[in-house]
Amino acid sequence: MIKPTITACLVIFGLSACQSNSHQAEEINLLGSWYIESALSEAVINHSPAQITFAEDGKLSGNNSCNQFFGEYQQDDTQLTLSPAGTSMMACVEVLMKQEARVMKAMPMVTNVALSKSGKLLLKSEQGANLLVLSQQQD
Repeated sequence: MIKPTITACLVIFGLSACQSNSHQAEEINLLGSWYIESALSEAVINHSPAQITFAEDGKLSGNNSCNQFFGEYQQDDTQLTLSPAGTSMMACVEVLMKQEARVMKAMPMVTNVALSKSGKLLLKSEQGANLLVLSQQQD
């Protein structure tokens, strides 16, 4: 009686080990250029050049509304760290300078990334707030 019970347990354990885990997060592909639609819960100005490009080598670049920026990023599944390293220093109209300040403030606060049902990239804080909302640029 014990032998069939042990055999049944081993079979069940073996089958359960073969099942895929459907709860694993699907990796989000950041690569390419993304328009910044909002920064710190404020929509960006229409026709603003604000965008971020994620390169395969972990490099980050883009336009923060007025100036070019560059830096690095690191992604591990849904964990994301943005490390802007520098920017150009042009002056722009005040409204673009304020938008630029929001973009640059938001980037180092990002800890997570998610993809919305509509395909927008949501760069989130540790508390889950949307810091930057991005949409994919089409070539």
